[in-house]
Amino acid sequence: MFDAVKVKNECVAWIRDFFEKNGKDCNAIVGISGGKDSSVVAALCVEALGKDRVIGVLMPCGEQADINCAKQLVDHLGIKNFTVNIKAAVEGLLSAWPKELELSVQTRTNIPPRVRMTTLYAIGQSCNGRVANTCNLSEDWVGYSTRYGDAAGDFSPCSNLTVAEVKQIGHVLGLPENLVEKTPIDGLCGKTDEDNLGFTYAALDRYIRTGVCVDEAVKERIDSLHERNLFKLQLMPSFIPKL
Repeated sequence: MFDAVKVKNECVAWIRDFFEKNGKDCNAIVGISGGKDSSVVAALCVEALGKDRVIGVLMPCGEQADINCAKQLVDHLGIKNFTVNIKAAVEGLLSAWPKELELSVQTRTNIPPRVRMTTLYAIGQSCNGRVANTCNLSEDWVGYSTRYGDAAGDFSPCSNLTVAEVKQIGHVLGLPENLVEKTPIDGLCGKTDEDNLGFTYAALDRYIRTGVCVDEAVKERIDSLHERNLFKLQLMPSFIPKL
């Protein structure tokens, strides 16, 4: 049985310890999308460090349909926040793209999250900050993140927690119901996470924690995605010379 209160308290202590060792008096920089993951990470950081040491960064790419959720979260937590619209930066890169090189759909999809991570680190360097990674175990398990985009960061409070577990912690933290239970969308192509993945987070979470998946086709897809994306969770391979 998952004890959300116990895990929340342990995570808060872990964040405090991280900052004590890796950035005493630094601020936590959190990209705020308005979904459960960024909401929970920001709230954990507030409990660990105090609201004066947490900075939220809203990064729409042009018009963002659910931007009010992000604003609701920073208002609820009472944290300092900045809004950086990344549309011009994304369009600037696309306008400079070599005409002889075809731009793949996946490339176009992954540019915004990488620009967002650049933005977070730029703000972090200007605000004495450490950048929070907001991924969860379920997404990481099947590679549902952008390498050097949302998969990057200096510390990761939720990367060993499933979607269901993150939600439970969100409720324990007293976050607004609509943010914790908000249907996750990728923020890139307008589809829900589950539409893109081809299975539910409930099925994925159960398989991760118990090894049980009643649908063999879903099990095969999860296993395939996990194997293909393991490189995202590992340190960059480096050549070691025999000296």
